[in-house]
Amino acid sequence: MSSSATPEVALAEIVGFLDEYLDVESFPDYSNALNGLQVEGPERVRGFAVAVDASEAVIDSVRGWADLLIVHHGLFWSGLQPLAGPHFRRVKLLVESETGLYSAHLPLDGHPEVGNAVVLAHRLGLASLEPFGEYQGTHIGWRGTVAPTPLADLAAALSALTGDRVQTLPGGPDAVTGVGIVTGGGASMLHEAAARGLDVLITGEALHHHAIDAAETGVSVLLGGHYATEVWGVKAVMDLLEDRFGIGGRFVDSPTGL
Repeated sequence: MSSSATPEVALAEIVGFLDEYLDVESFPDYSNALNGLQVEGPERVRGFAVAVDASEAVIDSVRGWADLLIVHHGLFWSGLQPLAGPHFRRVKLLVESETGLYSAHLPLDGHPEVGNAVVLAHRLGLASLEPFGEYQGTHIGWRGTVAPTPLADLAAALSALTGDRVQTLPGGPDAVTGVGIVTGGGASMLHEAAARGLDVLITGEALHHHAIDAAETGVSVLLGGHYATEVWGVKAVMDLLEDRFGIGGRFVDSPTGL
């Protein structure tokens, strides 16, 4: 009787590949995003998990089976802070369970192959894709076209993908062709959408004044939920690593309802 060993790969090899593939060193981001390896894990990875957030619930759910957790939103958003309260518990769980943590924020939003926006654009059937959503000299979203489509039908298609109720901030035409996507909190890209002649901007969430901006710029906004519009990148990274390294990954779904 023969048996096959569980595939494993060096953590350093995975981190090096992701750093280069996602261009984490040169891609601009918020000052506290800290893209890349945030917490060191075992030298060899046999199984990994992906999730949107490095929450206590997510970290606790992967202990005992994931050597590496890859997330979109990492640990250090508040900057310099004491290891106390929830921040301490997250780090403690990672260290005690010997789980490494890798985070990719804006590099995973704008990536041309596994980025949140481009994957969602493909799922919605957008054609003629081009970079969109300028941030510090780069782009964190994508834009494209659809055949003239009622805004309500595009909202329904987005809702079917995200599984969430889509909120519409009206402003543009009833039939849309030009569509921009910046996932998460991308409503600030409304004025760029208007400048580029787009009919609708798809994002996750918005602030009060964005409803006024939509009406006044002539660009509708579809809000699919911050969490629900940002599951796509980590899922695509999971498929990429499974294909490249032959190790098993698992998506941990932990929605916030926002």
